[in-house]
Amino acid sequence: MSDTIFGVTLPQRRGFSVPIQIVEQGGITAWLVEDHSVPVVSVAWAWPGGAASDPVGREGLAAVSAALLTEGAGELNNIAFADALRDAGISLSFQGGRDSFEGSFRALSDALPEAVRLARLAMTRPRLDADALSRVRARAVLGSRQALETPAGLARRAFWEAGFPTFAAGRLSNPETLTAITEADIRACLGGQFRRGSLLVAASGAIDAAGLRTLLSELFSALPEGELPATPPLPDLAAFGTVLRTKAAPQSTLVFGQDGLLPTDPGWETFQVALRILAGGGFTSRLMKSVREERGLTYGIGAGLDLLFGRAIVIGNVATANASVGEVWGLIRSAWTEMAASGPTEDEVSDAIAFIGGSLPLQFTDSRRTANLLLNLRQTGRAPEWLAGRPARLAAIDRAKVAEVAARVLKPNGLVLAVSGEPVGL
Repeated sequence: MSDTIFGVTLPQRRGFSVPIQIVEQGGITAWLVEDHSVPVVSVAWAWPGGAASDPVGREGLAAVSAALLTEGAGELNNIAFADALRDAGISLSFQGGRDSFEGSFRALSDALPEAVRLARLAMTRPRLDADALSRVRARAVLGSRQALETPAGLARRAFWEAGFPTFAAGRLSNPETLTAITEADIRACLGGQFRRGSLLVAASGAIDAAGLRTLLSELFSALPEGELPATPPLPDLAAFGTVLRTKAAPQSTLVFGQDGLLPTDPGWETFQVALRILAGGGFTSRLMKSVREERGLTYGIGAGLDLLFGRAIVIGNVATANASVGEVWGLIRSAWTEMAASGPTEDEVSDAIAFIGGSLPLQFTDSRRTANLLLNLRQTGRAPEWLAGRPARLAAIDRAKVAEVAARVLKPNGLVLAVSGEPVGL
């Protein structure tokens, strides 16, 4: 697709893809993008589980357990472990997500053996010292309390609790569940989480296939064999209408959404184009023009796709003065209705496709981002060929296809709203 700037037509953009190698070792399969231009290696890995496996009354357990893995392991207490990472220039982290438990590191090539040693030590011999547990748990409790004191935090919580009242996605941590977490809970969580059979791995940087096979063996061979149960699929978003969490504040936060499309749906890219036109980032979206530019009712508004539990949810947010809440909500519904009924213009489609296609290379600017993107592709069920075929699929999208998918997916009457503050006009 060619662009014209100041009357000058620029050369047509070339398609973009990266060569993905499939590397297998000891029953573990990894995706690799090899790049020796910089002597850095990034590795990311994940299991199903995370918060989806948190017991009732222990919500937040996976997140706290993940945070403790870098608070000391083996003979290294938390300070010695942090010093070892810092001295070798290694970035190592673990995360208990909503439907996955993830780990990753980035290291210079020379420090790769040390990165593997420390990551393996963290997974196989975590110390879980009492003082570290108290510190991590207290930090989590503080963050939870702060979230419950703001309209933004209350609205987000209300959206998920109302949207999935009987499912793990609607069970969020709070100060009480975090305080209840014990060392025994954490050991049970970690003991049930790490398995070689359910592992997804991605790597990028200055490492070849042979080196990655060695790394996979050294990093994961000590983990127990076996498969973890797949996380159950997300049910439909409940049609809860509007929920309110009253909070004394000059502004209200609105969190709105509906069911979306999966990355494996044939209309995935087309819906991405429709959603960018309707509610994407920057000042080009219809919502931003209508709510901010034309009426000055907010600093920013947007919506995107949130992928979890094998499904996708369209979720957006906006903060506005309490007196403007009814007007803003009406504008959101009107924009949704217009896009579903009439679709986009030719210029809107052209601009959105140019942005989406042009931004793809920016997601591969360093090894860590590349490894994380490869891991995300695997978690959402996409094949290596998906990335190479993306430019062609984008080029095949036209206004009629965007209008069709907008009419099929966008449901103005199915939009749900969680709002916190002291709203007027709902």
